[in-house]
Amino acid sequence: MGLYEEWFKKAYKSDGTTNNALWDKYLPLEQKIYEYILENKVTEIKGTVKELAEKFNMSTIFFAGFIDGINGTQEKAVDLENLNEDSDIELKIDFEILYKKMVEYKADHLYNLPQWDNIFSEEHRKVLYKGQKSSKTYVREAKIGRNEPCPCGSGKKYKKCCGANL
Repeated sequence: MGLYEEWFKKAYKSDGTTNNALWDKYLPLEQKIYEYILENKVTEIKGTVKELAEKFNMSTIFFAGFIDGINGTQEKAVDLENLNEDSDIELKIDFEILYKKMVEYKADHLYNLPQWDNIFSEEHRKVLYKGQKSSKTYVREAKIGRNEPCPCGSGKKYKKCCGANL
């Protein structure tokens, strides 16, 4: 069984709910990694899964969970299915993408970290936040009623003009 499969089996119960006890242990460790990345403006993380897990004081299974979380920000995603302790990992950190993904995942404990002050101004973070939130908002155009005047300006009803062939 691969590391990602082990992570998934431990993080989620068979009924699809989360294993809260595991998440209570994992989330503070994950937060420490992001604090380190932001504090030191790290743009690249390289090494084997085992080396990186030791560097960040976590198990290789927890580090597989970290990779799973950050994988959505990667231009070249890590192959999670074949992940093992000796897998070479190269993570590129793009701070704008990372911030937007944290907002998308509703990880307010991460996108509200004070270390973001080292990366972006508060105003820039607000712009990124609003941009990410609005990118998922679907705005429906007003539908033209059959008996309303045609928007082409002909003076005819929509059903007798541009809407006749629909």
